[in-house]
Amino acid sequence: MTLKYTGVSKFILAGFTGNKNVQVLYFIIFLLIYLLTLLGNIILLFILKAASSLHTPMYFFLSNLAVLEIGYTSVTLPKLLAISLGTATTISRPACLVQTYFFFFLGSTECFLLAVMAYDRYLAICNPLRYSTLMCNRVCVSLSLGSWITGLLNPCPPIIMFSRLHFCGNIINHFFCDIPPLLSLSCSNTYILSTAIFISSFVIVLGTFLLTMLSYACILSTLLRMSSAAGRQKAFSTCSAHLTVVFLLYGTLIFMYVIPAAQRSMEMNKVVSFIYSGVTPMLNPIVYSLRNEDVRKALKKMMLRKFNPAVLRNKAGRMLKDP
Repeated sequence: MTLKYTGVSKFILAGFTGNKNVQVLYFIIFLLIYLLTLLGNIILLFILKAASSLHTPMYFFLSNLAVLEIGYTSVTLPKLLAISLGTATTISRPACLVQTYFFFFLGSTECFLLAVMAYDRYLAICNPLRYSTLMCNRVCVSLSLGSWITGLLNPCPPIIMFSRLHFCGNIINHFFCDIPPLLSLSCSNTYILSTAIFISSFVIVLGTFLLTMLSYACILSTLLRMSSAAGRQKAFSTCSAHLTVVFLLYGTLIFMYVIPAAQRSMEMNKVVSFIYSGVTPMLNPIVYSLRNEDVRKALKKMMLRKFNPAVLRNKAGRMLKDP
């Protein structure tokens, strides 16, 4: 049987299956998650900017992560909302390429940023006397910029190869232009591209995860040598939020891009993809707010200052005096 190549100019995104009522329910859930993600990360950015006590390397990297999460979730969720309403289920081939590129660009950058944040915690706990020298402003900016640039360049080779593929179908069984379902539609030989994507995912996901775990192994070794239980608890409290985010992200990424695709269904792929592209970015600011004592204190201080009765009376008095 000879395969017939077709010049596919548009793809149809299947999204999540269900009748009209279920799709409306999906839309409400997805919209709430998207709005909570935007609101949570914007509030976190505002707290980190307004509180001078949080102007440290750790929170500089956290602000980078918050900006990244806003972009990351905005790559897929607006289109998913349109698909759920049935108003825009198609996507052009160039737009599909752009969506794929930005999804992997921001995903790769997040992996590098999480590894950098683990390294920052390693220096703070294992080398506290030299921390301010080793993690100066220049180093912070360099590490942050390096994460963004590496993430920016990483998807380029696969995307270039992907742009040259021929397709025999145009229905993508997913809610965004992810590589695995797109490869299943291709009439071309995808062995080289599949291998390149697997190697890239393996190196970046597992590489940054191992670097992160290495940092925490050193941190754990240092904590076990501490004589003060209070000191151990305080040191670990600065790492608990980051560790939670690490396991949330890497657990789903390893399942999705490192474990062979033949071992799972496309419906499972969609659910897992939604967890790391929608749910995890929503949970990150919540985790960092609830499990980070410094952020909680800064937020409480800002709220007390904002709604302090004496401050409100002074503001009201100034407004009455103004002509």
